[in-house]
Amino acid sequence: MSRTTKPINLALQGGGAHGAFSWGVLDHILEDGRLQITGVSGTSAGAMNAVALADGYTRDGPDGARAALEKFWHCMSKSAQQSPLQRTPIDRMTGNWGLENNPFYHFMNALSGVASPYQLNPMNINPLRDLVEESIDFEMVRNCTAFKLFISATNVESGKVKVFPRKDLTADMVMASACLPSIYQAVEIDGVPYWDGGYMGNPSLFPLYKETGTDDIVVIQINPIERKGAPRTPQEIDNRLNEISFNSSLLKELRAIDFVDRLIREGKLTTDQYRPVRVHIMENEAALKPMGASSKMNVEWAFLTRLRDIGRDTAKDWLKTNFDAVGDRSTVDLRAMFQGIGAEHQG
Repeated sequence: MSRTTKPINLALQGGGAHGAFSWGVLDHILEDGRLQITGVSGTSAGAMNAVALADGYTRDGPDGARAALEKFWHCMSKSAQQSPLQRTPIDRMTGNWGLENNPFYHFMNALSGVASPYQLNPMNINPLRDLVEESIDFEMVRNCTAFKLFISATNVESGKVKVFPRKDLTADMVMASACLPSIYQAVEIDGVPYWDGGYMGNPSLFPLYKETGTDDIVVIQINPIERKGAPRTPQEIDNRLNEISFNSSLLKELRAIDFVDRLIREGKLTTDQYRPVRVHIMENEAALKPMGASSKMNVEWAFLTRLRDIGRDTAKDWLKTNFDAVGDRSTVDLRAMFQGIGAEHQG
């Protein structure tokens, strides 16, 4: 490790096609080379980014990881070219990336309210699983030793988070992490049904500070924590409920980190038993929030590469401002966040 390289853990949120934003962040981190990844925790789209990262890194280091991430997202876009979930001509003309004007989008939403995936898809056909298996070599993922890897899913029976470690990872475990129950049948692993990990860990942070020995966690955040105003339409209400529920587990873990850190600073806990965790967040709510929830199902290549470029620019700006803080202090004021005034960056 060079003197200017600093170890970090990465926490990758889920968020459908908006996961391409995280692809861009990862792409710049790998290109920049000043951050050494020691652990990755991913959920849903974050899990897919994580296994693509591990696959490519095992093959050819950072360059291989960048190539694998691009390959995965390109395969994702290509597989959906014939899907009825496309933007309307007017949306293309006006630059709207959402699908809210597509009749089939509303038809599918309405249908999911009256019939389950078990009724609509009794054969449990899942093209996304086929794509993941075709584009990711899980033998390479399981053999990745460059960093620790953790994928989260929600145990349907217990309601608890399940974290799958790298050495056991399969395509089914990644699909369990991305299993939205209104769209897919629960994924059974060893007889246990699992749903999307976002309900209980989006993503899970505890494996990172327990098992990697690295005290800096960089959360690549996709879902906005704060959104002004009350939603009014059924779609807006449902979307905001999803944002809140998919952020709740992350906020609980961040609150616990802040609580332990305060007890350490006050001398009520010793560093012999507890380590302070430095928290950083890479996000771009200003760019992502206006795109709307329906755009999370838009996998046009032009949209994915736009999100990638936003992610790259976000990571570049973040590193310019905050690289010196890594290994020294958090760049997020968690106390301010929980007081409801937003995340205040300390520089």
